[in-house]
Amino acid sequence: MELKYVQTTCPYCGTGCSFNLVVKDGKVVGTQPYTRSPVNEGRVCPKGTYAHEFVNSPDRLTKPLIKKDGKFVEATWDEAYDLIAQKFKSYKPDEFAALASARVSNEENYLLMKFTRGVMKSRHIDHCARLCHASTVAGLAASFGSGAMTNSILDIAESKCVFIIGSNTFEQHPLIGRKAMQAKLNGGKLIVFDPRYTPTAKQADLYASFYSGTDVAILNCLMGEIIRNGWEDKEWVSTRAKGYEELKAVVLKDDYLPENVSKISGIPAEQLKTAAEWIGTAESCALLYSMGITQHTVGVDNVKSAANLQMLTGNIGRRGGGVNALRGQNNVQGACDMGALPVVFTGYQKVTDPATHKKFADAWGFPDGICEPKNGYEVTVMMDVLTDNPGELKCMYIMGENPMLSDPDLNHVREALESLEFLVVQDIFLTETAELADVVLPAACYAERGGTQTSTERRVQMWRKAQDPPGEAKEDWQIISELAAKMGYAKQFPYQDIEEIFNEIAAVTPSYHGMNYERLNRPEGLHWPCPTTEHPGTPILHIGKCSHPDGMGVMHAIEWKPPAEVPDEEYPYLFTTGRCIWHWHTVHDPPVRDARCRGSHRLDRDQPDDAKALGVQNKEMVRVTSRRGSIDVPAKVTPDIKNGVMFMPFHFVECAANILTHNALDPIAKIPEFKACAVKVEKITEA
Repeated sequence: MELKYVQTTCPYCGTGCSFNLVVKDGKVVGTQPYTRSPVNEGRVCPKGTYAHEFVNSPDRLTKPLIKKDGKFVEATWDEAYDLIAQKFKSYKPDEFAALASARVSNEENYLLMKFTRGVMKSRHIDHCARLCHASTVAGLAASFGSGAMTNSILDIAESKCVFIIGSNTFEQHPLIGRKAMQAKLNGGKLIVFDPRYTPTAKQADLYASFYSGTDVAILNCLMGEIIRNGWEDKEWVSTRAKGYEELKAVVLKDDYLPENVSKISGIPAEQLKTAAEWIGTAESCALLYSMGITQHTVGVDNVKSAANLQMLTGNIGRRGGGVNALRGQNNVQGACDMGALPVVFTGYQKVTDPATHKKFADAWGFPDGICEPKNGYEVTVMMDVLTDNPGELKCMYIMGENPMLSDPDLNHVREALESLEFLVVQDIFLTETAELADVVLPAACYAERGGTQTSTERRVQMWRKAQDPPGEAKEDWQIISELAAKMGYAKQFPYQDIEEIFNEIAAVTPSYHGMNYERLNRPEGLHWPCPTTEHPGTPILHIGKCSHPDGMGVMHAIEWKPPAEVPDEEYPYLFTTGRCIWHWHTVHDPPVRDARCRGSHRLDRDQPDDAKALGVQNKEMVRVTSRRGSIDVPAKVTPDIKNGVMFMPFHFVECAANILTHNALDPIAKIPEFKACAVKVEKITEA
């Protein structure tokens, strides 16, 4: 018997925890602590504890599949490649679109971006950041010149006040929640604003329940109180910020007085005043948020408002401070960094900039050029184009994404994907999206590949291969390179190993210039920006100056707007969604007892008051209906949610919450409003 440990990085949330995979006779059989990681220090959450369970699942994809007469049949790789190449060559550039993945490595996201822009000459590439943190990228870039988490996870523990809004950190990012608790143990205050009394909220020194979609009003109120009491950081505001007078004029309006915001948000005025005092007078304050802030039609406004508060109090470029956007999936930051977005190449270099376009065209060396220097379609826009403009988009290549469970208004998504002439899906399981494909390609999972991922704090870390993929499955970079060769571009995809791809990334990406595998092959990895091989990396951004060319932060005066859909007489309840600790995004994402351990899909009902009015008891079946569809689900009656509000996890295909959610979009980030829509609830008497 051969037994060994292989250290790697967790494939779940964006925290970037490390652990050892236990490998017995060439197969992954368990996990064990890796104590040298500065992020998690040997500790993992339940997801990391069970991260080995899906690796050798019997329903992993093992051979290419081609759909014939409506049914999948096994095929050879050459058969699959030949069919795909033939079909792909038949489409014009703007008829093709690709979805990259927050599940795969930086190197593989980079290759799919290069394949899309270079082989297919298409502008249309995106990934699931559009559904979670596109608002962060746009909002923080507008405020600071860089669209990423400003501080490190480690310095949260040094904060004198931690303000969590729009994040159930203890369930979504438990090891970051640990740092918040360390701050509290060190004498810091913990403030949690959330519609639900979550495990995170239960640890707070100050908890306030509010109505989803009132974030801007709340943040404006806090800023108004801070200014009225003289708690703003006058030096920071005067020397490092633009737009203060305009911001001040808005937040000091009577509309945003605590007594008036209380009526909008449901937070008592005294709690708003206390929060403002704690934030405004703290030596340092770290603001933490996640998708409760971003997944709105005003997601960019919410992010800019969070940035405003932190600039106002001088908590930018300060240890224990910052705007800490907690990324949802393990490599959603990296996929953005790699240009798997319709408006940028790697490192957020704009596709519309002529010099940047020429730089990548020259570096890649495609004899027939690359895509036009124009922005492409976001995934949310792709779905609308497919349904509203038939024939404009005809072909799609999806790597490691499952829009048939993750996107809003799933009936609309199904209609969109079924309208495609040709769909290729590359994944580790036969997902709901893969079932609609013409060709399915079996990929390797995180335990079966090397490469890098970039965590929520911009820390670039390594994966290490622990076993071979099952059957004939291949690593994504190999599949993309071999397919490119079939299409006549072997010279542009000459890679013999994944390290060669990373070296190319570093060459064309200023923020990654100083990184290589030798430097990354250590427990702490490196934070970008890391411009030279001598540079130590940058755990905290904006020390001394922001990333705008003039070094200034930009404050934005923002008025509160209600959600696109609010409760009314027909649909009287506010519906919102989220995650729970035992499960991960869609059931076919690397599951922690996930699709293979069912049972947590439920509707979290409000106070017994709402339940009593509906005649519903705990665990009884109810029908939840929005303007987009209905689902039947058992009710959970709990006092831990605001009156008139319904919550449901979005993990489960049997009761897919995203049948109900609204696909109204933020006008800038094109992110859907997952966190607020209107529903009605009826007891199913026959159940």
